[in-house]
Formats: sequence, structure tokens, C-alpha cells
Amino acid sequence: MARIEFTPQLHRFVDTPIVDTGAATLRAGLDAAFVFNERLRGYVLDDQGHLRANVVVFIDGRRVRDPHGLTDPLGPDSRVHVLQALSGG
Repeated sequence: MARIEFTPQLHRFVDTPIVDTGAATLRAGLDAAFVFNERLRGYVLDDQGHLRANVVVFIDGRRVRDPHGLTDPLGPDSRVHVLQALSGG
């Protein structure tokens, strides 16, 4: 099963489960995580269902190609990392 993990920084604001899922796409995998904590959706996705500008997702070490549709495929052994982009100076 694909495993979805969220950055520890995000955990400061909302519970972030580690989710093992049989989902075939990133969108379905994230939806599986949101079942555990619906508030998490607002931290990861904007009001149109796209990744927020300050969120980046990697699947098996590669940045997602479709941050709007979230159609990137997940394999049975995929590892997904959801990170908040950091800024500052």
C-alpha cells in the first residue's frame, strides 16, 4: 500500500496521520488522509482543490507533476511526502 506522510511542521497546527492506502492517484490518497482529519484538507488544498502555493508533494522522491488535478499515480509501494514550503530570510 502507498504510504502518505505529512511534515512535522504541519503537525503543529493540525493532527497529521500517517496513512497507508490502496489509492491509485494522489487525489484519492489525500482524500483517504482527510477522512482521518477533515481539517487537514484546508492546510493542504486551496478552495479549488489544488495544492496550496506553500505546499509541495513528493511521490517516491519526485515532485508531483499535477499540483492542480492531483492525478499523479501511486504505486502499491509508493511513499508520499507532503511538505510545507518554507520561506524567510
